[in-house]
Amino acid sequence: MRSLIDIVDLSISEIDELIARANDIIENPKKYRDVCRYKKLATLFFEPSTRTRLSFEAAMMELGGNVIGFSEANSSSAAKGESVADTVKTVGCYADIIAMRHPKEGAPMVASMHSEVPIINAGDGGHNHPTQTLTDLLTISREKGRLNNLTIGLCGDLKFGRTVHSLIVAMTRYTGIRFVLISPEELKLPEYLKRDLLDKQGVSYAETTDLEAAMPELDILYMTRVQKERFFNEADYIRLKDSYILNLDKLKNAKQDLSIMHPLPRVNEISTEVDSDPRACYFRQVLNGKFIRMALILKLLEVNPDED
Repeated sequence: MRSLIDIVDLSISEIDELIARANDIIENPKKYRDVCRYKKLATLFFEPSTRTRLSFEAAMMELGGNVIGFSEANSSSAAKGESVADTVKTVGCYADIIAMRHPKEGAPMVASMHSEVPIINAGDGGHNHPTQTLTDLLTISREKGRLNNLTIGLCGDLKFGRTVHSLIVAMTRYTGIRFVLISPEELKLPEYLKRDLLDKQGVSYAETTDLEAAMPELDILYMTRVQKERFFNEADYIRLKDSYILNLDKLKNAKQDLSIMHPLPRVNEISTEVDSDPRACYFRQVLNGKFIRMALILKLLEVNPDED
């Protein structure tokens, strides 16, 4: 039995395998319609989520499986003080696989140590969000046809953004990657990531506060929201929340084949006028999330439709 807690739990060849499986699901949906019949996914969301939870639920349903679970801690026994370990031991009696989101970093790791069924980390605090990273990798692969030799601009909250941290960890494993880190001074990428990952592996990167100046060199622009829930001080949030707002004017010097990504939800960091630009791929990214989660569920449940 295997869980997915961190994107580095997967080898490059396994990521390639998941991307290939997701592409096959996209091309041959009928083949996968009933492969998880009688299987159950439990969604244990101790922190609010719309997209990730519904994406997991849709993924399991499209594989022919069923879904049980809860969408906030107050509606679970956690409100009574039950431990994460006891929760997953109990839920593992009812479900074949668990997708878990928790505000405490490391909680899904603890869960995996006590669970009899696979655990998928659906986000733990500001730490990890591996299925979003898989979504991003599938999107980059489909939009660009490759996962190497890319200049990737990461813009917004690079300090608290778990999607950014996980994507950097994943992309440093590919060749020819260069990052442009675009943020206010207060929301710069943490030093430990620069020191222990980018510098140690010799990955090229530049830091700037100027989005428009960086735009012409980017193959991918990954926008993020400034997350109110990660701030201790509301005054700081209000001061920084509108630091970068992408509109069509700011795209005038961008490459024609730029891919604009965003993990969503957005607040106002991408103007709705950008939605109709063919370079905007954040809603395609959402759809890709369902397909890659379908591929991951199959892998962790050891279901192989090719053997039927």
